Amino acid sequence: MATVLSVSGSPSATSRTARLLRHLDARLAAQGHEVIPLDVRTLPAEALLGADFRHPAVVRATALVEQAEGIVVGTPVYKAAYSGLLKSLLDLLPQYALAGKTVLPLATGGSTAHVLAIDYALRPVLSSMGATHIVPGWFTLDKDLTVTDDGTLTVAPGPAEALAQVTDQFSAALSGRRALLAATG
Repeated sequence: MATVLSVSGSPSATSRTARLLRHLDARLAAQGHEVIPLDVRTLPAEALLGADFRHPAVVRATALVEQAEGIVVGTPVYKAAYSGLLKSLLDLLPQYALAGKTVLPLATGGSTAHVLAIDYALRPVLSSMGATHIVPGWFTLDKDLTVTDDGTLTVAPGPAEALAQVTDQFSAALSGRRALLAATG
């Protein structure tokens, strides 16, 4: 199966966004994909804010993007857009870093007023970076994500079903891409 890079653009160590991504990572891994998590918040702030393309952590992150066949991009929504932390990473990647990639955009937020952030803020930048196939994304309300005392994430039934569907569509798109490459290569 495919190698998937799962990128969390949340600045919070206790982020619902990151927990949601790890939850979906488990589903993708169960389907046979190799999933590599990347929490952008773990990259050095001075490298991100100083646009240090040569910093070893930025070079590693760029290599992970290059090696992945699929990328899941998750972000909390702030002011109707993806996080500034995610933008800092995307700005450091090569212009066409997503060329040939299948991408699943995901977002979390406190209000349905932010639901269009995926289509009006995140999707255009992913497209401009050359993503070959951006599958339908999903916005999940914070209230539908519950973290238990042991750190386990529970997703409300309706959103859980929708997330499973978009994750499975992403997985199928990756499998279809691999089959097409095998047939033409």
